[in-house]
Amino acid sequence: MLVDTHCHLADPAFDADRRAVLARARRAGVGHVVVVGASVETSERAAAIARETPGLSATAGLHPHEAKDWSQAAERAVRDLLRREEVVAVGETGLDYHYDHSPRAAQRRAFEAHLALAEETGKPVVVHAREADADVAAALRNGARRALAVVLHSFTGGRALFDAGMDLGAYFSLSGMITFKNWKPEVPLSALPSNRLLVETDAPFLAPVPHRGSRNEPAFTRLTLEALARARGEAPEILEAAVAANARRCFGARIELSLVEEASAS
Repeated sequence: MLVDTHCHLADPAFDADRRAVLARARRAGVGHVVVVGASVETSERAAAIARETPGLSATAGLHPHEAKDWSQAAERAVRDLLRREEVVAVGETGLDYHYDHSPRAAQRRAFEAHLALAEETGKPVVVHAREADADVAAALRNGARRALAVVLHSFTGGRALFDAGMDLGAYFSLSGMITFKNWKPEVPLSALPSNRLLVETDAPFLAPVPHRGSRNEPAFTRLTLEALARARGEAPEILEAAVAANARRCFGARIELSLVEEASAS
């Protein structure tokens, strides 16, 4: 089955039709969706949605845009969420030097704290990097972090982050960005190890061609998978099996819970 490993399903963009969105995902063969937290509030919502719906899991953390809000209270809230069975990863965390919605020093402090939580809990960490590859790579290369399971979310093909990811055995998660005509990666998709590939939507953002510019949703995971298969010269069904196995290895046995279970009951 397909696994959308990064979807902001708790975003208000889905409030009006979340059930219909999941129904379309099921019909497209998407069996599981990881619902990503970007703040304490959205992490709590992601956990609640995942707890209520078969075939969903959640993450907990503060996006670098929200890093200015990192505090002892936020850390306690995220730690509490990470104790829940439905919360399978730390993050989304990382560094974003494109928008700088939070000061860079605050981003770096919050990123380090999230990495420490991943070490503490043993759960994978979902990492965002935008125009900050060198600093993200340096943080991840810390010797104590080599045991972490790292997901390089919406990997953009930069050499510095690729090299760090290879050193660490990280997972490279590909989004609809790989279908964009203006996407020019330094590292070709064929260079990514097959046992470290994941696919995602980052919905409601980054809708793949031919839906670019519209709201993204989990059903479109298949378009990204097909584009990845073409770029690598692989059969889509073989690649689909590989990325599903990778998601299971990364996020754990909960990934085997499927949206199909709800479909059969509806």
